[in-house]
Amino acid sequence: MQMLGLGWLSADLERGRAPAALTTSWRRCAAAGSRPPKGIAHRQRPYRAFMIPLIAQTPRLTILAASRALLTAELHKPQYFPLLLGAALPAAWPLPGGPSRAAQEGALAQLTAGGRDAAGWYGWYALRKAEGDVPRTLVGVGGFAGPPDAAGMAELDFFIAEEWRGQGLATELVGGLVQQAAATGRVRRLVAHTPAGHPAAQQVLRRNGFEPAETAAETLCFERAVVPAADAALGPVGA
Repeated sequence: MQMLGLGWLSADLERGRAPAALTTSWRRCAAAGSRPPKGIAHRQRPYRAFMIPLIAQTPRLTILAASRALLTAELHKPQYFPLLLGAALPAAWPLPGGPSRAAQEGALAQLTAGGRDAAGWYGWYALRKAEGDVPRTLVGVGGFAGPPDAAGMAELDFFIAEEWRGQGLATELVGGLVQQAAATGRVRRLVAHTPAGHPAAQQVLRRNGFEPAETAAETLCFERAVVPAADAALGPVGA
């Protein structure tokens, strides 16, 4: 897939590193003896205590947090969405049974109001890494219902495109999201809800350490504890 000028960004995201343009800006600041511009993390003192990382890598997936630009394209400029995302779309998009348009619009509003602090607490895109003749492809979505509450509880959800099910990708997606929650240092417990008649989704949660917590007629609630990452206690630059 040709990226129409976005190839540099796609390549950097695929390798799980900051885009080259931001890295160059940081180096210029270092050479001049000044602090990096706002939003560019210092390499020795990363800003991680209050913001969730925006990209995760699993063996087969690149998991990318939804941004205002991506959500705006997805909702209002769909012809540009795969180009900005740097991935082919699944056969059916939006995903049947996935997040509703109202939920996506709500997430966009929260990202707009909350800025960088809100990023990562809503939708995430699961991108299957390119392999052989198959290009990098959007295979599912997941994410959180928002930042954790005062007790450190956050809610997780996930969806995989039908043609990509049965390959363990949902397990990788949920595992990556659990790691992201731990990396913030703010989440102490995760909760997820799944239909009672969906054993595959229940198995995905069990494989990632979730256990049944509540049972209703049509929905099961799963929970798991989250151990914060060891370096999540780092404060912001200059703290």
